[in-house]
Amino acid sequence: MPYLARTFSAAVTVLSLVLAGGAARADAPRVVHAEASPNGDGTYTVTATVRHGDTGWDHYADNFEVLAPDGTLLDRRVLYHPHVDEQPFTRSTDGVKVPAGINSVIVRAHDKVHGYGKGTVTINLPDR
Repeated sequence: MPYLARTFSAAVTVLSLVLAGGAARADAPRVVHAEASPNGDGTYTVTATVRHGDTGWDHYADNFEVLAPDGTLLDRRVLYHPHVDEQPFTRSTDGVKVPAGINSVIVRAHDKVHGYGKGTVTINLPDR
């Protein structure tokens, strides 16, 4: 391959990687996995794995929510600091009260810049 073609190809590859990395950092948060475990007292522990390109205190995933299928907020886990070097990260919220008749919940994440991400997970609740 001629020198100019190799140089152009390498430049395109580097540019693609830079742009892809920048896009990943700028994206809204995504819940990539979630599960619920019954606590035996009628409540659940909900665990969420969130992916977000946290860049520091001005831009990080700052909470995740557990919602009923109709969008009613059941619980919110506040995240008090950025997870720049821990991606994706997993956190739990305990004692989530789910009203009778609801067999699944939706977990979504929020960040300080973009708000709520579209990457949600729906969990079918065990023991329902």
